[in-house]
Amino acid sequence: MRFVLHYRFLSAALLLAGISGSMLAQKGGPKPVEKPEVLTTPLGTTEAGFLDGAAYRIDIPADWNHSLVVYYHGYEEERSQFRIAERLNSQALPLFQRHYAVAQSKYSAAGWALQQAYPETEALRKYFVKQYGQPKETYVAGGSMGGALVMVTLELNPKPYVGGLDLCGAVGSTYEAFERRFAWRAAFDYYYPGVMPPLVMTPANYEESAALHEKILAAIRTNPSGASAMRSLMGLHTDNEVAHDIAYFTFIVSDMQKRAGGNPFDNRNYIYTGTTPGMSAGDYALNDGVRRYAADPKAREYLMHHYTSTGHLEKPMLALHTVYDPLIPATTLSLYARQVEMAGFGENLVQQYVHRDGHCTFSSEEVGRTFDELVQWTHHGVRPVPGLLH
Repeated sequence: MRFVLHYRFLSAALLLAGISGSMLAQKGGPKPVEKPEVLTTPLGTTEAGFLDGAAYRIDIPADWNHSLVVYYHGYEEERSQFRIAERLNSQALPLFQRHYAVAQSKYSAAGWALQQAYPETEALRKYFVKQYGQPKETYVAGGSMGGALVMVTLELNPKPYVGGLDLCGAVGSTYEAFERRFAWRAAFDYYYPGVMPPLVMTPANYEESAALHEKILAAIRTNPSGASAMRSLMGLHTDNEVAHDIAYFTFIVSDMQKRAGGNPFDNRNYIYTGTTPGMSAGDYALNDGVRRYAADPKAREYLMHHYTSTGHLEKPMLALHTVYDPLIPATTLSLYARQVEMAGFGENLVQQYVHRDGHCTFSSEEVGRTFDELVQWTHHGVRPVPGLLH
């Protein structure tokens, strides 16, 4: 337990290091760099601006219940901006429609931006309190990488929140999911050598494109047995999904290598299984032939700190997932659930699912119903029933 708590606070300190020195020096909390835009309509008021280099948006409904949802968006390969008149996305909109204010940051960096997103969003929450008053209660919500940030927030800074909504989140320790993706990319290189750029180091200018996707898909079709092995290894249904994920995961590897200042991934101890269901010969061949890579120790340290989960979940977190997700398997949360259980907080985590394929392919109505269950849980102690969302 002593090690877990030490690591928890060490991770918090490193994440908080993403706050700029100027922000920490300001009296009375962070302030917008410039005067924000404000748009008022019959639906409510929207404020959009920049907070120490990170774009933010605050939406307050006309019939505000004086409570707040801090919302985290998912992984973006390039930074984007808010358009003040743009409709909220399908995850944030049902929260607003339930009379909650919604505050969200665009973060000052793209990619796996936990280092920036966590402190910048906490700064935004404090700015909201300064401008609009202390909410009656505050929830945290997010999708995909944003779901991971819900976990990070509830582990490191639970006090301001009554609960969290994780939507298709990449929960658990970053290194587990990212290293698996790295290992799969190395396996692809074994079956299809020369198709993709070097894995270590991935070129800094690597970009996904439709042309690259077609190139990967064309290569896959030349080796049907390799295609079958990759589908089985990655748990995917189609060759098109294999091509998409290989291109996307390569971007993630490149992103993390740049952030870490070296290669943080190591597949030397990774044992590949499941390439040929019902027999082991294919697994033997892959394990014998795949190229093995060692991690750079300093880069590895960055990966471990951004972020290694503790399972120390003091507040209720309700998670929603599709049964088949080609990017973040539903089993991801099962692994985290065991960690939460071992830390002694098992009653604070519930996972539900919907009968649907795809990544984050929930309807707004489903997100709203899940949030309603979270509110009932935090208000009345009615723990949601795990399993199918009804």
